[in-house]
Amino acid sequence: MDKKKKSKIILAILIAVLVVSVSFIVVYFVKQNNAKNEYKDLQNKAKVKETTQETPDESQEDGEYKSPIDFEELWKTNEEIYAWIQIPGTDIDYPIAQRADDDAYYLNHTIEGTEGLPGSIYTEAINSKDFSDFNTVIYGHNMKNGTMFAGLHKYEDKEFLKENPYVYIYLPDKTLKYQIFAAVVFDDRHVMHSFDYSTPEGRQQFLDEIKGVRTMESGYDENVTVGTDSNIITLATCIGGQPDNRWLVEAVLVDDGTK
Repeated sequence: MDKKKKSKIILAILIAVLVVSVSFIVVYFVKQNNAKNEYKDLQNKAKVKETTQETPDESQEDGEYKSPIDFEELWKTNEEIYAWIQIPGTDIDYPIAQRADDDAYYLNHTIEGTEGLPGSIYTEAINSKDFSDFNTVIYGHNMKNGTMFAGLHKYEDKEFLKENPYVYIYLPDKTLKYQIFAAVVFDDRHVMHSFDYSTPEGRQQFLDEIKGVRTMESGYDENVTVGTDSNIITLATCIGGQPDNRWLVEAVLVDDGTK
C-alpha cells in the first residue's frame, strides 16, 4: 500500500472517530437538557411555591394541613414519589422517590423512568418514608450543569451555610423543617450500613465522625443542637475528582410540622 492511500485511510478513520465522538457529545447534552426540562415540567405540575420561612402557611388556617406540593398530580407521573425536598438559596427543588425492590434504580433513572443521568433524588428501602429514622440518607448526583445535588457544594462556603441553614421536606400530610449542622468531605462508606443506629452508642459514633472531619471544605456548626435522640437527614453526593469520597450535608429536624 502506497503512502498516499495509507494517509487517506488514516484520515477516514480519524474523521469517523471524530463524527462518533461528536455524536456522543450531542446525544449526552440533549439528554441532559431533556432531563432538566422534565424536572422543570414536574415542578410546574407539582405547583411548587415558597411557603416556608418568613410567612405563615395560609393553607393551615382552617386547621387542616394542605401541602404546597400537589402529590396527586405527581403520582400521575410516578407513584413512587413520596416527598419533595427544597433548599432555599440553592436550585435544589425536587421530588424524592424510593423503589422497594431496587435501591439502585433511581441512581440511573429519572423520575419519569428515562435511563441514564441525571437520575433522581432518592432514598433506599432501608429508610422509612415518614422520616422517623434517626438518619435518613437522601442521594443525588453532582451534575456539572448545576442540577440535582450539585447545589450542595455551595455549603463549602461557611458564610453560605450561615445564610442558608434550612432544608424543607414536604410530605402529603406535613412539612418537616431541618437545620444544617455540618457539611463535610466523608469517605465512600455506605452510611446506613456502617453504623449501628439501633443504639445510642452507634448513633453517637456517626455524629462524632461527622464532627471530627477536618478539611478545608468541611464545616460544623456548634450552635445547632443535635444528639442521639434527634432525627437527622444526610444529603449525599459525589465530589468531582475524588471517587473515594462523598460530600455530605447533615441537617437536624427542628420542626416536625405538628405545632
